[in-house]
Amino acid sequence: MMTVEDALTRLMGEVPVFAGGHVWLAGAGPGDAGHLTLHAIAGLAQAEVVLHDALVSDSVLALAKPGTELIHAGKRCGRPSSEQTSISNELIAQARAGRRVLRLKGGDPFVFGRGGEEILALAEAGIPFRVIPGMTAGVAGLAAALIPATMRGINQAVIFATGHGAESQHASLNWEAMASLGQPIVLYMGARRIGTIARRLMAGGMASGLPAALILNATTPEQHVTVTDLGHIAEVVGTADEESPALIVIGGIVAMRRRIYDLIAQLQPELR
Repeated sequence: MMTVEDALTRLMGEVPVFAGGHVWLAGAGPGDAGHLTLHAIAGLAQAEVVLHDALVSDSVLALAKPGTELIHAGKRCGRPSSEQTSISNELIAQARAGRRVLRLKGGDPFVFGRGGEEILALAEAGIPFRVIPGMTAGVAGLAAALIPATMRGINQAVIFATGHGAESQHASLNWEAMASLGQPIVLYMGARRIGTIARRLMAGGMASGLPAALILNATTPEQHVTVTDLGHIAEVVGTADEESPALIVIGGIVAMRRRIYDLIAQLQPELR
C-alpha cells in the first residue's frame, strides 16, 4: 500500500525545476497552508528570494528553505504599502541578479491580485516567468464556511467583485445594475465600503432581508462566520476585527449554511 509520504515523493518528482533568473508567480491559497498546490510548495522549496503579500500566513512562509530571503511586498487597503511599480522593479532586479524569485500572493495571483500587471512588467523586461494558480478565497472560503458557491435551484452564476471605488458615482461597477441580475455576490476587499455597497444594491432592487455572511480568516483555525442579511451586513462588519482578512457573501446561497447545520444537528448531534 502506498503511503502518503510515497505519494508526495512521487508527485514532487514531477514538479518543474526552478531555474536561476526566473520568476514564479504563485498563489498561496486562502490562508491554511494545506491549501497550497504542489507546484507552490516546490517554488518555496527552491526559491532563493520570496516576495510575499501581507495576507500570506507565517505557516506558509515557514515552508521556504533555510536561508531564503523573505521580502514583504504587501498591499493593504487604507494602510501604507509597497507601490506596484516598486514591486515589479524588485522582481526584475532580483531575477537579473540570477536568483530564483518566488512572488507569493494570497489566493490566486490573477484574482484581484495584480498578477497580470506583474507578468506584463516581467515580459516587457524579458524575464522568464511561470504562473502557478492558487485557490481563491471567493471559492475556497465559501466552501470552508459551508456555503456552496453554486446551488441548483438557487443560482446560475456567481459574481466576484472588489469593493474598491464603491463610494464614487463614477466607479466602473454599477452596483444597482448588478443587483438586478439576481445572482450571489462575493466581495473581496469590501469591508471598508460595505455600507455604501449595501445601500446601492438595495437601491437596485435587492431585498434588505436577503441572506448575507461575513467570513473572517477563511480556512484557518481562526475562521469565524457571521450570517445576517443585506440590511444589517454593514453593522456586522463594523463590529468585526478590521485586521482580519474578510470575505462578504450576499445571496440565497448563504441560507444553505443554516440548512446544512440544522441537518447536522438532527442527524449527527455529536458533530454540532
